Amino acid sequence: MAKQLKLLILNASVAERETIKTTLNKLNVFTFIEASDSQDALKILKSHPVDIIITGLEVGKIDGWRFSRMIRSGLLKTPKNTPILLTPPIYCERIAETTARSYGIDAVLPFERQDMLPQVLANVLSTHLEKSSRLNLLLLETDNRKAKDISEQLKLSFAITHTTSTKATLATYLQQKFAIVLIDATESHSDTAAGLISEILQHNPKQAIVTIIDNNDADYAEQLLLSGVTDFIRAPYDHSLLSKVCDHAARREDFMVSYAEFAQKVEQLSQSQSRYKELFSAHQRILLHLNTVVLEFNQEGNIRFINPAWEHLTGYGIKSSLAKSLTDFCLPECKTKLQDTIQRILHGGEQQQQVEIQLKHKNGNAIWVECRLQLIKNSQNSATITATIDNIHERKQAELQLRHLALHDTLTELHNRYYFDQQLQRICKAQYTSNDTEHALIYIDLDHFKIINDSKGHQQGDIVLKEVAQLFTANISDEHLVCRIGGDEFAVILKNTNLLDAHLVAESICMAIEKHRFHSEGQEYSISCSIGLTQITEQNNDPSECLKQADIALYVAKSLGRNLVHCYSKEDSHHNSLQAGLEWGHSIRQALQHDAIELHYQPIWDFKRGHVAYFEALLRLKLDDELIYPNQFIPALELLNDTFLMDQCVIRNAIKSVAEYPELNQVAINLSAQSFLDERLLPHIESSLKEYNVEPTRIIFEITESASINNLVATRAMIERLNGLGCHFSIDDFGTGFSTFNYLKQLPAQHVKIDGSFVRDMLNDPIDLALVKAINDISRSLDKRSVAEYVENKEIFLALKEIGIDYGQGYFIARPVPVEKISDELKKISENNLFN
Repeated sequence: MAKQLKLLILNASVAERETIKTTLNKLNVFTFIEASDSQDALKILKSHPVDIIITGLEVGKIDGWRFSRMIRSGLLKTPKNTPILLTPPIYCERIAETTARSYGIDAVLPFERQDMLPQVLANVLSTHLEKSSRLNLLLLETDNRKAKDISEQLKLSFAITHTTSTKATLATYLQQKFAIVLIDATESHSDTAAGLISEILQHNPKQAIVTIIDNNDADYAEQLLLSGVTDFIRAPYDHSLLSKVCDHAARREDFMVSYAEFAQKVEQLSQSQSRYKELFSAHQRILLHLNTVVLEFNQEGNIRFINPAWEHLTGYGIKSSLAKSLTDFCLPECKTKLQDTIQRILHGGEQQQQVEIQLKHKNGNAIWVECRLQLIKNSQNSATITATIDNIHERKQAELQLRHLALHDTLTELHNRYYFDQQLQRICKAQYTSNDTEHALIYIDLDHFKIINDSKGHQQGDIVLKEVAQLFTANISDEHLVCRIGGDEFAVILKNTNLLDAHLVAESICMAIEKHRFHSEGQEYSISCSIGLTQITEQNNDPSECLKQADIALYVAKSLGRNLVHCYSKEDSHHNSLQAGLEWGHSIRQALQHDAIELHYQPIWDFKRGHVAYFEALLRLKLDDELIYPNQFIPALELLNDTFLMDQCVIRNAIKSVAEYPELNQVAINLSAQSFLDERLLPHIESSLKEYNVEPTRIIFEITESASINNLVATRAMIERLNGLGCHFSIDDFGTGFSTFNYLKQLPAQHVKIDGSFVRDMLNDPIDLALVKAINDISRSLDKRSVAEYVENKEIFLALKEIGIDYGQGYFIARPVPVEKISDELKKISENNLFN
């Protein structure tokens, strides 16, 4: 059985604490810790963590709201994301929802509805994630420096999404819900701001909008307010004032709705007070006796009296039920428990007992009931038993659901991370005393699942996860434990299984997933998985170490090419560097998500026309004010399968620069092998060209030869689609991976870039020189343009020109520079007599 959850009940009322415990006690899920004062509760939480907290409102000098804020501060021993349920005496839905969000409370339930505790706790435990009380804010600010300053000022209260154009702002707004929109409406942006405000309010008239203005025109400020703007702030402004204005504006709708709701509640209570007094007594009688069965047993334990509620509960008639034992109406598995309870009262000295059993309805259905039995002695001192029976079927179902949800993943119905951790600890602890048993732990990660989730949507991703879970249960026997750890990661504990048998199980999982065909929108596709495997033995029985070993083995499997099983070994000497690479990869991913990149542009020289023909965009990351070059971060991204994120950033920023700088007449953009055949690539290119109004002919895309020949048919189709847009295409690093020039005929590329390793030594190595000439001749015969890399000195420059190469690229011509310095670099080239 899983370890019980520690539940802290903070309530000044002893009676209310007992009610809560009585409601939850039968679940057998919680261990209770009680406190009557918030300061006593804080004293407990400073030294002991708990799993969940139920708190009242008036609980001492520190009330329930501020007590919750202390939990969320992270200053206590209990985790700051510990689930919190508040039970106030008075309840208004919107007020409760608004205030709870501000104080980081997971759920609010009025104490009068304590019967709903199991269902509410089930929802909290099954969906609980690390929460943030910050509100979403959409910021339109074209000046990145100002945007950074504003974000710094507001980061404690708001989660900020920054856009730099009205078009991007509107597109982002329509895709996500924002509590507030903050718009730079200063004099230089006033025209575009007015149109954006109008479109946002047409979509949602109640949207909170704050504008930043910089003039002294009261008419302009009045016009903004009349147009529907919530508030404005004049620049320059005090930093604290900006935060205050935005906070009030974002919560204005909540406060207005809450006030109206509270007023309505007061009115309803006032109107119903007299009626409530009139109906109180009648309702109490009805509630006390509704559906309650009353029975009396004789000394043999058979029924001699029963009331009409019995027939409604079980379907059996009263006459037909008399003189029978109550056990005759129980399910077989409950009979012994009920008989023992009756015997303890009749002969064991017990005065009263309570037992939960399942009765069998006449129609065959099973019903959970609570049976309370009481010993009564008459004047002749003979004993008899009376009993009351209440239908608790719905409550019991809720308890079972809570138990299930606490231990299972709601999507796949597999066991969850909490249950997995408990079972792994239990098995590892048992290994301390076991000398001959061994178990195995396998960690499973779906390959390229992120592509499915992003390209086909989360709904299709969920379908894949459900089907994968079914494959696991079909290929792994019931004696073993299968869990979903999170996302697309799964773990299996193979009980009483040696390493060889565990490897066979893992291989069968790999094969089952690889062979399975998934379907989406009329298309059929397959996926694979990578698996890490380790043993749990008497010598290797630390849960954390076993998890670490399985995780390392999983990433070794990924680094070896995916779709395979790797057993952990002490000889996995490169695992430390692999783990470091994964951490580095997460830092790189975060930098890309925040668009912390800088593109440098290197001119490409046209030998025949004597001018710069186009530029190549070269990526640099900006981390801690330092430029990081591709060879330092691309391997880590490939390990995480996140190169498409990199290509998205480069494409969007390069096309934006082409739009803003006329000097960039044409730009070549490198595409990674992983994202080149990604079906999200073409729509992203199309939307970027459209957003920045750039002609497709000004863009050249490059992919390496080795990547293109891995899937020649798909590569040709993608190039044709890019050409169809109007973009050009280039084969990069040509000569490093080809076996024949013939495949060039099949690719409709306009440029062929000769690998720099041939160009660098062509004046000293006759074979390299012959290859450069051959590639150039073949390119010309196929009506393609040749491009030579690594033009590092004057001699190579002149030799390439003499051979007839079309374009050259290298430090001798120009180094890569930021976009702001392109004009200066072009000026230097024009002043060089050799080029002229």
